[in-house]
Amino acid sequence: MKNKPRDLPVALLFSLLLFCGNTLTADDGFKSLFDGKSLENWRGYFNEKIGKGWKVVDDAIMFDGSGGGDIATKNEYGNFILQFEWKVEEGANSGVLYRVSLGDNAPYLSGPEYQILDDAKHRDGKNPKTSAGSLYALYQPAGKELMKVGEWNRGKIVLDGPRVEHWVNGKKVVSAEIGGEDWVAKVGKSKFASWKKFGKNSAGHIVLQDHGDKVWYRNIEIKVLKK
Repeated sequence: MKNKPRDLPVALLFSLLLFCGNTLTADDGFKSLFDGKSLENWRGYFNEKIGKGWKVVDDAIMFDGSGGGDIATKNEYGNFILQFEWKVEEGANSGVLYRVSLGDNAPYLSGPEYQILDDAKHRDGKNPKTSAGSLYALYQPAGKELMKVGEWNRGKIVLDGPRVEHWVNGKKVVSAEIGGEDWVAKVGKSKFASWKKFGKNSAGHIVLQDHGDKVWYRNIEIKVLKK
């Protein structure tokens, strides 16, 4: 008669389950763009050197407001899911831009923007289309819930061909089709109407914006989607 296997202690079983769960989570296709220590995946927008205002503080990318310009990923991305956490000081403004070209006078000439903002204290918060989580100046966020200023929010940007989504704290707040009929109509009535490169790139750099205010980013991860 074969020996009956002994029951594993509950604590050991729980540990094994946690280990398996973590293994699966680590293999979900996301790659880190910031490890909490180094800006090795980033460069300045106008040149390779990152400006003085950008620092790594307490496992986060911090912009201290002292200048230095925007920063961009070294690599270009087309279709992807970008996850990140962000917080701002009172009255602050920043943004995450995507599919951005290098070599222009500013990243916003080519790349649409996920607005980062203190809605209550910054003037842009008075207009839903320029409030936090908006697709800046084009699509207002619907049903968003922000954390208090100084606390971390979770952001997500999904780009799959022409489809773009903005998420705030686990909720989809913007959905649009780049180049679609509604997009073209909105762009045509906006300041972007004469910007020939705006929203036209199928791939480009991801940019964190220097708007002269203190802002923090952490846990920045990207998952590249198949074309």
